[in-house]
Amino acid sequence: MEKTHINKILLVEDSEEDYTATLRAFAKSSIENPVFRCSDGDEVLDYLYRQNQFKDLVGSPYPVLILLDLNLPATDGKTVLSQIKQDELLKKIPVVILSTSRNQTDVNDCYLLGASSYIVKEADFDHFTQTIQAFKQFWLKTALLPGA
Repeated sequence: MEKTHINKILLVEDSEEDYTATLRAFAKSSIENPVFRCSDGDEVLDYLYRQNQFKDLVGSPYPVLILLDLNLPATDGKTVLSQIKQDELLKKIPVVILSTSRNQTDVNDCYLLGASSYIVKEADFDHFTQTIQAFKQFWLKTALLPGA
């Protein structure tokens, strides 16, 4: 089975269950990228701006892709997305929304704020794995991602 490996993916997910399911789907899809997790909006902003507990990351490479949940504690996903896409240093990082919401307002808002794509988390694990395999095919095998 062919393996896909690029630089780090930042997964922003507050639910332990969804985080575990995503890692399981990654493993089933042979995605071996290192994954770093942030569990709320404030933490991801600290991570990206190398603040507080992430000060020691100054100078280290940013993720090449961010998977962002919308419903986060503290700062919500749309606010995080907006901040990323308004920042000259961060805006080149593709942000893929990974949410349970199928609400068309959420979808439209995210694209207006600069989301690279919007993926719905399927409740059924087999369907979710198929979604992750499609994600892998496009984002990790077909699309060219920005360099550091």
